[in-house]
Amino acid sequence: MKIGRPLKLEVKEFVNYVCKEITQKDLAFEINVEISQITRIERGVINTSILNLVKISKALNVHIAELFVTV
Repeated sequence: MKIGRPLKLEVKEFVNYVCKEITQKDLAFEINVEISQITRIERGVINTSILNLVKISKALNVHIAELFVTV
């Protein structure tokens, strides 16, 4: 990956396909944020902290790098 290349967070892909047993509500509760924040992260409307990314990856049981794709 080149430095400066934009990244897109692919949380929605994992929630919908990898971890079907967890809902947005469950994920929000697990990482202690509002459900609306999860949806904004999924849509790329907001950025989130590294700490929240770590929490999301742990809640989804995936490596943090798997949350990103290059665009």
